[in-house]
Amino acid sequence: MSAVNPTVIAGGARAQRAARRPFLDSNWMYVVSIASMLVIWQLVASLFFRPEFFPTPLIVVRKGWELVSDGSIWGHIGVSLARIMSGFLIGSLIAAPIGLLMGSFKPIRTFFDPYTQFFRFIPSIAWLTPAVIWFGIGETPKVLIIVYTTIFIVIINTIVGVSNVSENKIWAGRCLGASARQLFFHVTLPATLPFILTGMRLAMGNSFATVVAAEMIAADQGIGFLIFNSRLWMATDIIFLAIVLLGVLGFTTDRIFRILIRRFAHQYGPIE
Repeated sequence: MSAVNPTVIAGGARAQRAARRPFLDSNWMYVVSIASMLVIWQLVASLFFRPEFFPTPLIVVRKGWELVSDGSIWGHIGVSLARIMSGFLIGSLIAAPIGLLMGSFKPIRTFFDPYTQFFRFIPSIAWLTPAVIWFGIGETPKVLIIVYTTIFIVIINTIVGVSNVSENKIWAGRCLGASARQLFFHVTLPATLPFILTGMRLAMGNSFATVVAAEMIAADQGIGFLIFNSRLWMATDIIFLAIVLLGVLGFTTDRIFRILIRRFAHQYGPIE
């Protein structure tokens, strides 16, 4: 039986600690960053403002606990997330194929480019009133304007991704006898996927902004409605709680999206 070399064991332990250190350092930096923001918020709010105008984090947390305890906040969160996810997924499913076609075929891009360049500069919230007139005050108008705000971001990023596919890869595939269909599915699509996913992450942020604006104007439930309605009685603690919730929900959703990308699409390129 061979003897175990203590030097090898010590070296392996050092390597494991070194591998864990970046993960631990990044997590500590997150904690320090969040704690610093909360301390600054507490100091500024308590020293320079009255609680009615700028509540401290402690006041906001206390109000949040009240709304969580009575269960009233969960309905607003659930409604807003349902609207965001519905519009975001529908918009992405529509936009990705359109972007791939526009990037791959010049006649299609030439035909649709004027519409893309025209409508992407019109804010989605501008369509809310016509959408309410056309479809009523239910969920359809809110979901549709999130679809609208998602489509153009994903289309533009997808077109850029297709245009960045290396010509050498295309020529290599042709030299190996690949058909146009095989080139699309085995070269263009994998090379473009990181751009599509990045466009979806950007569109997710816009979806949160859009749903708040829509809920402020035409809704009776949701985080945007909560912000807009709370202003009537100067409930700034609820307003700031809703703002913090938006940030937390957006941050969490993006983290989950990134985890899913690393789990199922890491082979197509880094997504940060």
